[in-house]
Amino acid sequence: MPAKPPIFPGPNTARGAVLAVLLSNADQTGAEPLRGRITLAAIIRALKRKYHWPIETTSFPSNAADGRATWATVYSIPPHVIAAALDAGGREWLESCRPGRTRA
Repeated sequence: MPAKPPIFPGPNTARGAVLAVLLSNADQTGAEPLRGRITLAAIIRALKRKYHWPIETTSFPSNAADGRATWATVYSIPPHVIAAALDAGGREWLESCRPGRTRA
């Protein structure tokens, strides 16, 4: 059974915001759409399962701000998948994700 092609979520959703960060290779910091509503891990799970994005997960030991030992997780999409997605309408989709953009 062939793999399903990735699907772009709505640009003004939390899933869209997270995918935009992953595709643009930017750092995810202080994500407003995630605060108090849903975890980043749940969004990543939905992007993998429902939208078919091959997101890679890497976890490593870290320290919390209060000094406790914890784990940090980094999510990424392979460069060849990003390039293919951008060529298949991803550039336009990313443009639609920009905050403050007015739609005609």
